[in-house]
Amino acid sequence: MKYRVFIDGAEGTTGLKIHEYFSRRDDIEVIPIAEEKRKDMEERLSCIRQADVSFLCLPDAASLQIAAAAPKECAIIDTSTAHRTDDEWVYGMPELSEDQRRLIGSSTRIANPGCHATGAILLINPLVRSGLVPADYPFSAYSLTGYSGGGKKMIKQYEGGTDGLASPRQYGITQKHKHLPEIVKYTGITGGLSFMPVVADYFSGMQVTVPVSGSHVRGNSPREDVCRVFREYYDGCRLVNVRDHIDEGGFIASDRLSGSNRLEIAVEGNDESILLVATFDNLGKGASGAAVQNMNILLGIDETKGLI
Repeated sequence: MKYRVFIDGAEGTTGLKIHEYFSRRDDIEVIPIAEEKRKDMEERLSCIRQADVSFLCLPDAASLQIAAAAPKECAIIDTSTAHRTDDEWVYGMPELSEDQRRLIGSSTRIANPGCHATGAILLINPLVRSGLVPADYPFSAYSLTGYSGGGKKMIKQYEGGTDGLASPRQYGITQKHKHLPEIVKYTGITGGLSFMPVVADYFSGMQVTVPVSGSHVRGNSPREDVCRVFREYYDGCRLVNVRDHIDEGGFIASDRLSGSNRLEIAVEGNDESILLVATFDNLGKGASGAAVQNMNILLGIDETKGLI
């Protein structure tokens, strides 16, 4: 069977990556739109009506506008921030729970997660949901990303030799980063979150680290208990792997899964101080790969098709 898809905003980083995935599949037909019609509302809505699934790879304001105008029966996956905490949209993270996977499969409005949020939620959610760590624990997350996460403008800056970009740069320092609301909502934390995103001079790959004090883990063997909960929670999740430890000579490279759609969780540290590390590709499981995974679930086909 052949499925018809439309990508609104196909020239952006996320849209181009989705196109790349589809170029390797024989079951997907991408509905074209003429260059001069890319901002024509009626032409875009016509494409959405023809599609089995449409992707919005647009700025927030544009996504809000086109989504509001599109018929409710038309399936839309929005990769922007616009609808991630909207209760009328389903959050597109199937690993949250089996219920979440079912909701994705039956919805016509799916909000794709943010890249930083993906790592933070997948590290924190099992701890809180299982009751192993209390919801009011003061969580923090350090997130290192390649510059492709900043889109075409940032890619041009880094690859164009702009001065001052050789060293890693922390941002979101006002603690108002756009991914914070979805992290809080989909983990259920009540003690706040200190979030430290950093962009560095490499193309793609992401590493999110959440430290947890062993004294706040409800169990006799904190690190072992955390490993057990993570393995049970992500059992059967084909794109999320849990490892007790990653042995790379004492280092974990943030670009180690660049080009992949997998996410690996490592439980590092010791019983006193546990480090939870999620490594993945900010363009893969952190963006376009997750969007394709959601599309596969929505269409009722193998969720990893075209991704592994």
